[in-house]
Amino acid sequence: MQTHVPSKRFITLGQFIIERQSDFPYAKGELSRLLRDIGIAAKIVNREVNKAGLADILGDHGETNVQGEDQKKLDVYANEQFIKALGAGGECIAIASEENEDLIAIESKVAKNARYVVCMDPLDGSSNIDVHVSIGTIFSIYRRKDESDGPTNLDDFLQKGVEQVAAGYVIYGSSTMLVYTTGKGVNGFTLDPSIGEFCLSHQDMMIPKTGAIYSINEGNFEHFPEGVKKYVRYCQEEDKSTKRPYSSRYIGSLVADFHRNLIKGGIYIYPSTGKAPNGKLRLLYECNPLAFIIEQAGGKASNGFQRILELQPESLHQRTPLFIGSAEMVDKAEELMAKYSNVEA
Repeated sequence: MQTHVPSKRFITLGQFIIERQSDFPYAKGELSRLLRDIGIAAKIVNREVNKAGLADILGDHGETNVQGEDQKKLDVYANEQFIKALGAGGECIAIASEENEDLIAIESKVAKNARYVVCMDPLDGSSNIDVHVSIGTIFSIYRRKDESDGPTNLDDFLQKGVEQVAAGYVIYGSSTMLVYTTGKGVNGFTLDPSIGEFCLSHQDMMIPKTGAIYSINEGNFEHFPEGVKKYVRYCQEEDKSTKRPYSSRYIGSLVADFHRNLIKGGIYIYPSTGKAPNGKLRLLYECNPLAFIIEQAGGKASNGFQRILELQPESLHQRTPLFIGSAEMVDKAEELMAKYSNVEA
């Protein structure tokens, strides 16, 4: 006698977004379409990432971006594809990108009444492209502060992270995943290359309360604040009750390190240093979206002293230190930061 095993329901990203549309009583499908547009751009970028070793898309573009970083060819390509997809969809009025110094206004008839702005890092970790290490895209979506029609302005972008209506990332690795939240939990979708669709694979993602992984560039140890030095030493000490020492895992790709810690539990730290007194990561399109995701998954995000989502942005490319991951691990790091904040590093 055969036993019938119920098959798992097959849900694509498009279906899932439509089913969750009721989460937004003020929306009329615009946010759903905006998330769909991001998914389309991610598939196009994924195709190029996968053939990067064969196509003339590796290496430097020959220019630097607004951050003073050398642009890779794939950086520029990813930026163009996301701008093109968001511009064509009609739901986005303007974009802030790591690759562009100023706002990118969407000047088209279809977007003139759009109610959303998007902040993005189109290709995070691009210095790893040439060596085939996982890279990613990070995005954040805000509703415009000014509900009237007409062009957007900087105020629409300089909102606290708590005002985000959606945020997510795409990781291009051994498989390609899109993970996002709209403030109702975190869900992950894996790209099925056989059908070209993102399919629900990780529902209601939650980060463990604590973990055994810490992610930090220990090559900068001598330049860390004293509280960070104390935390790194804490992670390295042997203590069976807390399962220490922890494992050090640092890929050098924010999305890849974050994704691993979200799944397994852990903490990622990019602190202030002597060379970067405000940290290196950007608040609007790196820290805020990942902070929104981690809090929705039961974790915590801080600048070492204050909740990331409560920081008031003052400029488009503002930087901040970041402590993000399992809640108990971030709490311990904050405890040591507070205790040693007045000690010279």
